Amino acid sequence: MRIVPVFVVCMGLVAGAQAQSGAPWSYVGKTGPLNWGKLDPAYRACGQGHEQSPIDIHGAHLSKALAPLEFHYVSGTVTVENTGNLIVVHVNPGGYMVAGGVRYGLETIEFHSPSETPVHGKLTDMDVELVHRSADGKMAIVEVRLAMDRGDPNAAMATLWAHLPTKAGASEHVTEFVNAGGFLPTDRGYWTYTGSLTTPPCTEGVQWFVMEQSLSISREQLRQFSGMFRMSSRPLQDAHGRKIEANE
Repeated sequence: MRIVPVFVVCMGLVAGAQAQSGAPWSYVGKTGPLNWGKLDPAYRACGQGHEQSPIDIHGAHLSKALAPLEFHYVSGTVTVENTGNLIVVHVNPGGYMVAGGVRYGLETIEFHSPSETPVHGKLTDMDVELVHRSADGKMAIVEVRLAMDRGDPNAAMATLWAHLPTKAGASEHVTEFVNAGGFLPTDRGYWTYTGSLTTPPCTEGVQWFVMEQSLSISREQLRQFSGMFRMSSRPLQDAHGRKIEANE
C-alpha cells in the first residue's frame, strides 16, 4: 500500500461540546441497539435502514480509482466528553481530510470498545473513529482499529486519557495540544463502503474508511476505558449486498 504523509499545521483551538437531542439510548438493556429504532421516530433508520454500520470487512474489491486519503489535521486544545455511552473528543474547525476530491472537516474523535468493524469476523480491543463533515453536509468516518497485541501505549491517547471525565455528562478541557494525526497508522491503505452513523439516529449516506493497519495501545489504556463502559460498540449489521472496495 502507498504511504501518504500527514500534513500538520499547529494552532490553538478552543473546543465546544455539541448538544445532544433525541430519546435516551444505550448499548445494553431496553434502550440498547436492538431497540434503537423504536425509541424515537428520528431513530427509525436504526431499525429499518439498509445501509447501516458496522459491517464485516471481507471480499473487498481492489480499485485503481480510489485515491490515497489526504489528512490535514491541526494541533490544538480539545474537550473530552463522557456522554454516558462513550468518550467523544470535540475539536474546533481547522483540521480536515480529502477523499475522492471532497474536503471533509474533522468534527469529533470517538472511541469504542471493542472495535465496531470486524475484519474477516475478527474485532480488535478498541477503535478510534474520526468523524468528518463536508461543506454540503456529507459525512465521512475514518476508523482505526486499536489492539494491545504489542502493548505499546498510544501517545495521543495518553494525553487524552489523563483527562478522562468519569461521570456521565461531564467534560474536561485539555490544555495540552492534541493532533488527530496521532491516531493514523503509517500505512494508509484502507477499505471503504457506504454506511451509517453507528449511534442514533443512525443516519445513512456516511462514507466509511476503515484503515487496514491497526495501532497499538497498552493494557492500561484499554483498562481505563473498559472500566468506564460495559459496552460501547454497535453489533454487526446486515450488508444487504453492499460493495466494499480497497485502494491499491
